[in-house]
Amino acid sequence: MKPENKIRVLDSISSEMREIVDFQASLPQPSIPADDYPAQRRAYCAERRYWNEGGPTMYQTDDLMVSTSWGNTQTRIYRPRVQSEATLFYIHGGGFILGNLDTHDRIMRLLAHYSGCTVIGVDYSLSPEAHFPQAIEEIVCVCQFYSRNARSLSLNMTQIGFAGDSAGAMISLATALWIRNKGIRCGKVSALLLWYGLYGLQDSVSRRLYGGSWDGLTRADLETYEAAYLDKVEERESPYYCLFNNVLTEGVAPCFIASAQYDPLLDDSEALYKTLQAHGQPCCYRMYSGTLHAFLHYSRRMPIADEAIRDGAHYFILQLKG
Repeated sequence: MKPENKIRVLDSISSEMREIVDFQASLPQPSIPADDYPAQRRAYCAERRYWNEGGPTMYQTDDLMVSTSWGNTQTRIYRPRVQSEATLFYIHGGGFILGNLDTHDRIMRLLAHYSGCTVIGVDYSLSPEAHFPQAIEEIVCVCQFYSRNARSLSLNMTQIGFAGDSAGAMISLATALWIRNKGIRCGKVSALLLWYGLYGLQDSVSRRLYGGSWDGLTRADLETYEAAYLDKVEERESPYYCLFNNVLTEGVAPCFIASAQYDPLLDDSEALYKTLQAHGQPCCYRMYSGTLHAFLHYSRRMPIADEAIRDGAHYFILQLKG
């Protein structure tokens, strides 16, 4: 599609989203080569420091290295209180190539605060150094470790959940399906919290109409992220990458599916919701008006971001009681 035919997204977003875009644009924009991933990661971490300041204080936070079949994986345990009725694993976004426990720290603290549950962040290996399905396998190993050591670590692993944003939402759902399909035991998966994920569509109306320099999700950007994550083009059709090729008609944990109105990945979320709904799988869908992809990061100055995290936390609590 010719760029001038696309929707004028920045003329349509909400006033609070506009303030964030303007603030971000006022910051220094380092020129980094597209293939210099270490520099991109350093810049991303530096930019996210401001957005992770403030927010709730945890009762206890511990970093713990977990041995997996791929080596050691860093994890972080957020305890909002002494005891918790469930444990929620958080998988961060960043296009498979960016992000860590620090870049998504405030999101995880808010999720723990609003749910009252322990949240464990997983610092899975990034692409292109690590290819699909390594991140999924690492997360499964982490989940099994915490299940085996729940008592000694004072964790409640009877009921668990997976949550994530963007690429982290895809990996969260893929991990839950992997656990289900392979009969892996590490607690009952009571719910999945999925914020503006990509689930395997290669083209859609929203991908044509939205996406630009403001969100790093042009068609070329999406192709770059995919190429970094996948080792082979054929893996596009893997049921753990194109999740619509997996079994979604039964046995899917209840899903909270959230989207941003002007996100090129909007149709991925809507397609997932309509698929689950059509087959009687428990799910809830919410589209947050006036927002762009990645808006969850901006809760420090954007009330709707805080609301979206709180909505997901409350959904998780309801599933625990159900």
